[in-house]
Amino acid sequence: MRGLKLIDRFKSAQVHAFSPPDASAGKTHGGASIAKLNSHLIKSFGSNSKPKSTNSFSVIEALLPCGLPVTELLEPTIDAYLKPVDFVETLADLYRRLESCKSQSEKSSLYVEQYSLLRGLGDPKLLRRCLRAAHQHAVDVHSKVVLSAWLRFERREDELVGVSSMDCVGHILEYPKAALVYGYDPNSNYNYCQRGLDPSEAINTPMFEENECVNLKEDSDISFRIGDEEIDCVRYRIAALSSPFNAMLYGSFRESKMVEIDFSQNGISAEGMRAVEVYSRTGRLDFLGSEILVELLPFANRFCCEEMKSACDAHLASLVVNIEDALILIEYGLEETANLLIAFCLQVLLRELPGSLGHTKVMKFLCSSKTRERLAKLGHASFLLYYFLSQVAMEDSMVANTTVMLLERLGECAMERWQKALAMHQLGCVLLERREINAAQHCFEEAVKAGHVYSMAGIARTKHNQGQQYSAYKLMSSIISDYRPAGWMYQERSLYNIGKEKILDLSTATALDPTLSFPYKYRAVVKVEEKQIMAAILEINKIIGFKLSPDCLELRAWLFIAVEDYESALRDISVILTLEPNYMMFHGKVRGNHLVELLSHWVQQLSQADCWMRLYERWSSVDDIGSLAIIHQMLLNDPGNSLLRFRQSLLLLRLNCQKAAMRSLRLASNHSSSEHERLVYEGWILYDTGNREEALSRAEKSVSIQRSFEAYFLIAYALADTSLDAESSSNVIQLLKEALKCPSDGLRKGQALNNLGSIYVDCGNLDLAAECYMNALDIKHTRAHQGLARVYHLKNQRKAAYDEMAKLIEKAENNASAYEKRSEYCDREMAKDDLDLATELDPLRTYPYRYRAAVLMDDQKENEAVEELTKAITFRPDLQMLHLRAAFYDSMGDSISAQRDCQAALSLDPNHSDTIDLYNRASHPAINE
Repeated sequence: MRGLKLIDRFKSAQVHAFSPPDASAGKTHGGASIAKLNSHLIKSFGSNSKPKSTNSFSVIEALLPCGLPVTELLEPTIDAYLKPVDFVETLADLYRRLESCKSQSEKSSLYVEQYSLLRGLGDPKLLRRCLRAAHQHAVDVHSKVVLSAWLRFERREDELVGVSSMDCVGHILEYPKAALVYGYDPNSNYNYCQRGLDPSEAINTPMFEENECVNLKEDSDISFRIGDEEIDCVRYRIAALSSPFNAMLYGSFRESKMVEIDFSQNGISAEGMRAVEVYSRTGRLDFLGSEILVELLPFANRFCCEEMKSACDAHLASLVVNIEDALILIEYGLEETANLLIAFCLQVLLRELPGSLGHTKVMKFLCSSKTRERLAKLGHASFLLYYFLSQVAMEDSMVANTTVMLLERLGECAMERWQKALAMHQLGCVLLERREINAAQHCFEEAVKAGHVYSMAGIARTKHNQGQQYSAYKLMSSIISDYRPAGWMYQERSLYNIGKEKILDLSTATALDPTLSFPYKYRAVVKVEEKQIMAAILEINKIIGFKLSPDCLELRAWLFIAVEDYESALRDISVILTLEPNYMMFHGKVRGNHLVELLSHWVQQLSQADCWMRLYERWSSVDDIGSLAIIHQMLLNDPGNSLLRFRQSLLLLRLNCQKAAMRSLRLASNHSSSEHERLVYEGWILYDTGNREEALSRAEKSVSIQRSFEAYFLIAYALADTSLDAESSSNVIQLLKEALKCPSDGLRKGQALNNLGSIYVDCGNLDLAAECYMNALDIKHTRAHQGLARVYHLKNQRKAAYDEMAKLIEKAENNASAYEKRSEYCDREMAKDDLDLATELDPLRTYPYRYRAAVLMDDQKENEAVEELTKAITFRPDLQMLHLRAAFYDSMGDSISAQRDCQAALSLDPNHSDTIDLYNRASHPAINE
């Protein structure tokens, strides 16, 4: 059967059908194809005009060095994170454990576990909140150091120019030296840092002014001879350094009777002993250099001088300024058990990630099993440390030796079941990528033993790769029968199925979880093999319409090239590069930016003015993908344009691409041509990362330098995100009016008018609101149709509201939200049709599910109402849907299920007041009766 399919495939009229070479052959083939294409461009297409149709095949062949994708080579990745079969119950159980937990350090670990569970949701803000909570409850220095570095790594995309890895953004959790203080501080995430804090301040060491050192001079009554030099000391001062010194100088030892003691054989120089003498009187070491401190530390260890050791430890830590210092001094700290020094050195290495991944000595040190053992003896090797390191390594490369070694260390540190499951599952995923099949299977089996059912998909994949197709099929079928079916189960089983059964499995996978991209990609490639490329494009469009991912955009670009629609192909590749600037196309053989350069020979080149006109068109038709592509093209011509970077970030946020949006905002700030402009972009970064007050401060400072649209708009936006009273609303209105007086383009002024209309609506000034929306529409801000419809609705003009939304649907490229909103302005049956369309276009929108469930509940179809929500919660565990289902369960008298859903919802937002009230009622039903 497989042989027959291969023969049929090569008989088809595909363009340069791709057969899978080995890795080395692939690189050679890709390079040859690119060289061929460059030569072809020079010889045939020196101008910017589109090539003649007679050359089409050779052009396509050159642009597609790997041919078109084929189904036999498509395979979804195994997700490298925890994926419980009952996500809601697992999340609820974790919330219950957090509620009952008394130990702060244990609570910190539970938040790290919560982070591992929520990774599958792909919400950076939610993950950051988990890490912040873990940091807030951490007690030991080691955990604080790791979590502080992890938080910095998570926000690396919004780091400003000139910021050092050891700097912070104002709050104490971002300040590295604050992590060196042991103990729990409930306000640690919210207090501002003291930038002058030194590691030595973590130790209660008395500090003196320089002249005090002379005043403290006392008459010596004992001396220590080292070689030919004598160091005069005060006996009781030296004795006070430790019990051994006290016993030697005042006990039964002969030294107690001596006034001169030979100390030549105790491993300290005369200069070092003078430092000991000064420390015995002043408690000071801050005047010493590292060469003396490295003498004092072993001396303090030998004679059990704990306070002096702590002071040496802290002062040495304060001298570490770079990776090279850290690598040298961490070895010294390990030898001398200097915990603070080790912590600070480790922090320097961690806060340089991901850059330090490329530092051979750093990775050799961190990946070593021996290092883990040495660190473990002093409490500096933990699951948390290697969890962080392995995540960074996996993000950098899934197949690197470094990644494997760090995951092996992670497994060695795993103590709890979830930790073992995670470590073994992730190592299995990495080994599978490296084609180390037997080792991968063993890891997946260990993960299953630790209770991770999803790892059985990994076992099935390894069986498949070993030619055990039926065994893999049986394994996945058993999972489907043993557990509540999920989309990933059918998706995985489809790999081991054939014919109609395969397509049926993929259809079921999409029905259960429409966010899985593989079924769409597979169905699209089937259409390609059937020579229906336009149908294939329509299929992949379905998921691109609501979930922007580079792999789906790449497939669509592939198909556009095949049908010679080079402009659309260039658009998609431009968006890919906006999301991932270093993306490699076509099985990793062609750099994305190189392909942009090549395609530009067949696409009409636009001037910057033409691009602005095209951007207005795309923006007004609510075509965010098209707008992103045009901005990418404009930035190729003007890479330092901060205004364009800012526009890019707005689009990316709208498309829920938060990391890419933060990167664009950072670049906007870094390329700012003026101080007032830089302050505004910094303000937006701070606002989007939850630092609202600092954002307002930046914007107000910007206005004090120069009035600008963006500064006023940011202040208004930040103020409007809270509950507005009449006075606050008036302030926001005035700020938006001031913004509109400042120079800006129609794109932003349309947004400001739209926002101003919304404030007027909230204040009940419907006529002024309508005027704002109409003015916005005059400058082609199409989204203002939605606001105007709301005004009509509030004026009881439902037909006008409906018609206004129909205009938006007609104009908008992506109109799932428009169908959703229009449903509010029509009868129940028409509303259902609109909401069904909204779900079809974007299954991630939660309102349609909640509306349909509420209608079913009103019709006393309780079970159907719950099932409607459950269907969506399975792939989109949303706070509002969990809250609504909990309310349904509560009304049905099922308090246990209501509590479970509340607990899961509170894991997503512990401060959601409505859910807290419902949880309290469901937890104490007798009180409420």
